[in-house]
Amino acid sequence: MSTLIDFILHIDVHLIQIVNNFGDWTYLILFAIIFVETGAVILPFLPGDSLLFAAAALAANANYNLNIWIFVAIFLLACLLGDSCNFMIGHKIGKELSNHSLFGRLIDKDSLAKAERFFEKHGAPAIILARYMPIIRTFAPFAAAGSGFAYHSFIRYSVIGCISWVVICCGAGYFFGNLPFVKAHFSLIILAIIVVTLIPAIVGFFKARFQKDEAV
Repeated sequence: MSTLIDFILHIDVHLIQIVNNFGDWTYLILFAIIFVETGAVILPFLPGDSLLFAAAALAANANYNLNIWIFVAIFLLACLLGDSCNFMIGHKIGKELSNHSLFGRLIDKDSLAKAERFFEKHGAPAIILARYMPIIRTFAPFAAAGSGFAYHSFIRYSVIGCISWVVICCGAGYFFGNLPFVKAHFSLIILAIIVVTLIPAIVGFFKARFQKDEAV
């Protein structure tokens, strides 16, 4: 866990190391991270927003010979395929997987329950909103499939959410990631991104607890 935290907070440094060590394979590596973050139900803690921001910031720096349009394309493809894969898992074996003796332990049941409540409360637009919420976005397709939501409707909202998410995160990184202030305080900026994106989930958690206490 400490390694993951260090990777997220110093993601710019680690991305530079990946670029220096793997060159053009960097695109495939980052594609895999974003795909797994959404596609694998058991791995919701991989970096998403911060990775897109940092990668786009490197692409804006000519020293690294990275193409921002390739990043936009692979990130968009990764999150769309991840959403679809996650949805299919939830549709085909959702209940069996969450109740399985082995895989059930790897699924965060509390986060899954939050995603289900979030989907029930906001309906179809929750698929778009969840894309901007770490952890929740990993479980949203799974929860949508479990609720009987049709795939053709799901993917329509998924496309909107993924396009807007990639454009906003990559655009912010590309245009602002190399500003002197941002570069000097990159770890704090990444931490701020994480905090801001977690605010809706935190508010929702305390609101649910407050309503539960009132009911008692």
